[in-house]
Amino acid sequence: MATSRVRTTVLGYALVAPSLFGVVTFLLLPMLVVAWLSVHRWDLLGPIKYVGLDNWSSVLTDSSFATSLLVTFLFVLLVVPTQTVLGLIAATLLARGLPGSAFFRTVYVLPWICAPLAIAVLWAWILAPTDGALGTLLDTRIEWLTDPGLALPVVSAVVIWTNVGYVTLFFLAGILNIPADIHNAARTDGADSWQRFRHITLPMLRPTLFFVLVTGIVSAAQVFDTVYALTGGGPQGRTDLVAHRIYAEAFGAAAVGRASVMAIVLFVLLVGITVVQHLYFRRRISYDLT
Repeated sequence: MATSRVRTTVLGYALVAPSLFGVVTFLLLPMLVVAWLSVHRWDLLGPIKYVGLDNWSSVLTDSSFATSLLVTFLFVLLVVPTQTVLGLIAATLLARGLPGSAFFRTVYVLPWICAPLAIAVLWAWILAPTDGALGTLLDTRIEWLTDPGLALPVVSAVVIWTNVGYVTLFFLAGILNIPADIHNAARTDGADSWQRFRHITLPMLRPTLFFVLVTGIVSAAQVFDTVYALTGGGPQGRTDLVAHRIYAEAFGAAAVGRASVMAIVLFVLLVGITVVQHLYFRRRISYDLT
């Protein structure tokens, strides 16, 4: 019996070994390296020097990093609620099985499966003020990406356009997984479409909503490719998201230690937000409609 148990345990560890190797190599080890670099000064070329908490003090008192955090917060606030609502509306329409639904399912997800940098380059051409497709269509010159008041909303719109298909697919899967008998019973009791959506569909979609919000916030807070290709963090730092600020510190200013501190701060904030979401949804996710 003991030999069989040991054999089963060894087999189990052997089966999960490839996944454990990936987690340790590409997740845990890089996190440890970043934590180690956060207390060192390194310019990518010279020797690495231990500086204690100097990097932390420098970053936490840096007004430009505080501005990046604020810009990232506004960006997430623009992107996540909008793409969630649009994805839910699109999924609700697709779930009705109207003619052309299969075609639109494919069309919605195409931007998401494309490379973000390629999508950003395409939109940079569309939004170019002189010979861009949108400016030509409107027959006017608008500085979409260089106007401080327009840059962040425009970049947010591009990210929303890219991600809404991804959100739609998850909501669609959740809606199609709701038993039809529940809707039929509510319809028999005289509930209209809005009442069924509010009291049946939305409560049953809470697990999906939790997943979409968590992944949406984490993804939006780490956007880099789109910002790098469209605005480069400008104008006037209005699109200087934390991910772009980390890149600028590490490879622009050659301050890897400071960039590591920023990465850790972003990680801690995202973990905190995820925990808060989990605590909020934990007692609100239920399939009991009584």
